[in-house]
Amino acid sequence: VQLVESGGGSVETGGSLRLSCATSGFTSDDVAVAWFRQAPGKEREPVSGTSKKHGNTYCDDSFQGRFRLSDDSAKNTVYLQMTDLKPEDSAVYYCAAYFNPPRFYRPAYYCDISYMIYWGKGTLVTVSS
Repeated sequence: VQLVESGGGSVETGGSLRLSCATSGFTSDDVAVAWFRQAPGKEREPVSGTSKKHGNTYCDDSFQGRFRLSDDSAKNTVYLQMTDLKPEDSAVYYCAAYFNPPRFYRPAYYCDISYMIYWGKGTLVTVSS
């Protein structure tokens, strides 16, 4: 399994970026794919996640309305569209995944780092004021 993030960069406050997580090696489509981020000196925090089983989850109210998940099954890619970016959104953004999310939905299945098995190397987002 490989996860490769791209799309990071530098933008000004209020700007937008679309991050991509290109996946390969998945042996099943019963998979949860999530985004986490880590700012310098801080712990890695959850952003959002998705699966065919449960749809999209956003791990904090601050992401609702500003961030949007989508996927392109033909390209095996999950996207995180980020708008109205703020300096506090600056971080390395990581894509993570695991197989067979449990049947009955809980946000933790996409927002709890302990569920994640596979990780990408991250893409840097910098938002200037």
